[in-house]
Amino acid sequence: MQTLENRTYNELAIGERASLSHQVEERDLLLFAAVSGDVNPVHLDEDFAAATPFKGRIAHGMFSGALISAAIACELPGPGTIYIGQELSFLRPVRLGDTVTIELEILEKLPKNRVKIATRVINQDGKQVVDGTATVMAPTEKVSIPRPQAPAVQLG
Repeated sequence: MQTLENRTYNELAIGERASLSHQVEERDLLLFAAVSGDVNPVHLDEDFAAATPFKGRIAHGMFSGALISAAIACELPGPGTIYIGQELSFLRPVRLGDTVTIELEILEKLPKNRVKIATRVINQDGKQVVDGTATVMAPTEKVSIPRPQAPAVQLG
């Protein structure tokens, strides 16, 4: 069984990196629309999306933001991290079938256990699709736990 293990504020080092990859599927767009209420047809309706500058459906921008959140929560710093803020710039669309890699890099350690993290999303072609910076409160206690399974959700 896989485990989730954090890096405490004291363990973190400037320049430390982590990454997480995800292939974007139909299910992702449908579940994100259901949870967020964002039913913009550019995400859900192929005919509508084909007539846009994107020429097809694209993932919700904040879906990339959610993947960044997952990388921070599960990879670096990991369990116990508290989000304080996030700046995001959407540079290119993320499409169905894309495999995106979320890249994190510790930029700065701040007072009160706060940390600035570069948050980049790169597609399978090596092109950056999202650029950003997160500010988080890093954990102070070491945690290593069995990785919980994501809940199974039926569509329809």
